[in-house]
Amino acid sequence: MKGQRVGYIRVSGVNQKTDRQLEGLQVDRVFTDYASGRTTQRPELEQLRKFVREGDTVVVHSLDRLARNLTDLRRLVEEFTQQGIKVEFIKESLSFTGEDSPIPRLLLSIMGSFAEFERTLILERQREGIALAKQRGAYKGRKKALSPAQVAELKQLAKSCKTKTQLASEFKITRSTLYRYLQDK
Repeated sequence: MKGQRVGYIRVSGVNQKTDRQLEGLQVDRVFTDYASGRTTQRPELEQLRKFVREGDTVVVHSLDRLARNLTDLRRLVEEFTQQGIKVEFIKESLSFTGEDSPIPRLLLSIMGSFAEFERTLILERQREGIALAKQRGAYKGRKKALSPAQVAELKQLAKSCKTKTQLASEFKITRSTLYRYLQDK
């Protein structure tokens, strides 16, 4: 029995475009995450893992779209191949079946290390840029979710009978942000 070709797409933010990742490829179904590759705890990746069966092929644009660190990348590829699921990386022209020779596994490790290294360099440059911007006085940090007037209103409403969940929803903030505002004096 021939399995399905199942695509996996990941971009870091909802403003990023996904169309180039599996463009022109024939797949039966696609799972798309709008999340960081820092962790494998992504909703669509979880759905993909539950969906695929023995004989299927998971198709991913490139190694760094599946995972941003070598440990997670190797673990995911191994998880799939142990279930009889083939994994294809289009950009790198690599595929894994579980019966691979040492060369593809070596290439996975080398290229996965480069992806991890690249991410580390990006974060380092970002930290350096923020530090320089702070020295110039140009970096103010993230914009506050609520204005001072909204914070005062939030604190007043928190004393009433509304739940924290209702308040967070009403002010369009997360509950953790709500609690941070309530703790500030």
